[in-house]
Order: sequence, then C-alpha cells, then structure tokens
Amino acid sequence: MPLKKGRSNKVISSNIGEMMSSFGRTGKIGTSRPKSKRAASKQAAAIAYSEAGRARKKGKGGVMGPVRIVKKKDGNRPVKIY
Repeated sequence: MPLKKGRSNKVISSNIGEMMSSFGRTGKIGTSRPKSKRAASKQAAAIAYSEAGRARKKGKGGVMGPVRIVKKKDGNRPVKIY
C-alpha cells in the first residue's frame, strides 16, 4: 500500500506503521533488508519524516553533540569542533 501524503504526526505515524507491518510480512523495507526490528523501525521513521518534508527531531545538540566554535590565533576563519 502506498504511503499517505501529509505532514501531520498522525500521517507520519500511520506511514511508519504501514512500513513496519510490511517489514513483518516480507522482511524488507523498500528494497533493503534491515538486520533487526529496531533498525527497521529507525529506517521506517527516517523514510516517513523524509516523505513528509520534515526533519526528525534528534536529541540535544543533534547527532554529533554540541558544536564549539574556536577562533584561530592567526586570524583565519573560525573552526567548528564537534
């Protein structure tokens, strides 16, 4: 069954549910075969948020943690340290 169109949490949740039930039946999400149910749920969430045009909210500081910007002493561009 194709994914629903929309940006609401209800639509995203139903799309994740649809992909997870498909994973339960076939062991696939799209053309990929995730190793575990947990990996499949993460992939389904990423696809659903991507289709909705929304960024999935991550923890504090994003994936890599907080970013610290350091100015160089020689006056060049500041550098981001992750």
